[in-house]
Amino acid sequence: MPLVRISHRSGLSEAYRQALSDGVQEAMASTVNVPADDRFHILTEHASGLVFDAHYLGIERSPEWVAIQITLRKGRTVEMKQALYRRIVENLAAKPGVRPEDVLICLVENDLPDWSFGNGVAQYVR
Repeated sequence: MPLVRISHRSGLSEAYRQALSDGVQEAMASTVNVPADDRFHILTEHASGLVFDAHYLGIERSPEWVAIQITLRKGRTVEMKQALYRRIVENLAAKPGVRPEDVLICLVENDLPDWSFGNGVAQYVR
């Protein structure tokens, strides 16, 4: 179960926000073996508070910058992670039209005992 946090500027339409979520979910399903219906996303809009270097590593970012943090169980290969990054950027460029330069992605890995899906129980711990 990945937990996805997407931060973006305020004022975007609900269709735009849904496209962000859909694009990330499809990418995870097609590249890192996440079931299509395993969707837990938190989208947060910011009127201020998105602070970034518009030129870091020679990448020219705009105010349309989007930060995506995905917490997931460890075990994916470097190649799978690179495919995930590419697919997210491709999906978001196609819909809702985010420039590839404006997508920051960070993976946070953990293990089976680090998840509770409800009821105060670590369901993956036997």
